[in-house]
Amino acid sequence: MNSQIESTNPVVRSVIEGKVPRPAQLAAARGILPLPQNDLLEILVSLAANPDTEISEHARQTLASQDSGTLQNAVSSPEIATSVLNYFADQESIPKDIHESIISNTKTPSSTIVNFARSTKDGDLLELISANQQLLIQTPAIIDAIIANPFSSSEAGRRAAETKREFFEKERGAQQIASELRAQGKEAAAEFLENSDIGNSGISAEEAFLIASMIEVPDSETDDSWLGLEFIEELYEETPEQRQAIVDKIMGEFRMEDSELGNERVSVINRILKMGMKDRVQYAMKGDRETRNILIRDPNRIVAYAVVNNPRITEQEIEKIAGMRTVTEDILRQIANSRQWTRSYAIMHNLAKNPRTPIAAVLTILSRMQLRDLAALSKNRNVSDAVRRQALRLSQARTGK
Repeated sequence: MNSQIESTNPVVRSVIEGKVPRPAQLAAARGILPLPQNDLLEILVSLAANPDTEISEHARQTLASQDSGTLQNAVSSPEIATSVLNYFADQESIPKDIHESIISNTKTPSSTIVNFARSTKDGDLLELISANQQLLIQTPAIIDAIIANPFSSSEAGRRAAETKREFFEKERGAQQIASELRAQGKEAAAEFLENSDIGNSGISAEEAFLIASMIEVPDSETDDSWLGLEFIEELYEETPEQRQAIVDKIMGEFRMEDSELGNERVSVINRILKMGMKDRVQYAMKGDRETRNILIRDPNRIVAYAVVNNPRITEQEIEKIAGMRTVTEDILRQIANSRQWTRSYAIMHNLAKNPRTPIAAVLTILSRMQLRDLAALSKNRNVSDAVRRQALRLSQARTGK
């Protein structure tokens, strides 16, 4: 007997649990009880498995004689008993549109879909199942059933194979790489790989390993409190064309600095710069020195801010950044306003010489500059007239001129 009785009708429960006389069970098996269609079907499916052969035979005959239109409406209903869906899913002789309704009913158990995908000889129905990618992801056994079924159409097989490759084979690859990184003691790298999309972005396992291994800051050391409301408008994904233009520009900068860039380094730089916004920000906050050197050049200030807020960034790196003309004014202003970094004279000097540093920040710095550097700035044609004039005034005041 079926122990999972879904109907709330007490008559249904009494018949299924065998609490009514045999003549009443026979009447139910013949379908002559005045019950709603869903309740009647639940009783019939239960009685079809009754050990009393006369009752079970009558129940199966009554089920087979159901009007197809009425039956289709029943198996499409969210109130239909699961046992009814399971029963008719196994009936090869019923019309195709009834099977379609069973497959499409969200109440149909995934195990039933797996069994159906294994046994059906209808390629069109397998295509219908394969089109539900969410179902395939939730129940990977359906993917294997579609692929293994000799009656599967090429389209159904293609969809199943693509879903398997995209959501399971790559995921296992990323997890395997993460395990290898942990075995090498690179916990932060493994942590990043598991929480990012690089393992599923179409890159090779070798590239994923190399990119992830450049992470050196674990989540526990990351402080993203600086990521306030002022950055919300910049949390966007560029179009592929915009991103490619940015990549080409930054690659040009690297080639100007090093005309003999190796193919491996070019590949890594390309991969990092083509990451999505979320991953680039995380990479900037957690990456190593090479990563920071790449992403500080990103024109989106949220990525550059993340680099400067990387807890492992060094004074020497900030000194270099302070002198870069490709860095946004916001980053230079942040460095100029930092008590930590302005203790370094070399950093202040680079900020003062950088024509992209906001003038207000430079004028504040000039009062702390050494005389010889003020004199040099007063003649430096790369800085603004206001900076040159102020540098000249300060140098003349110190020399008594």
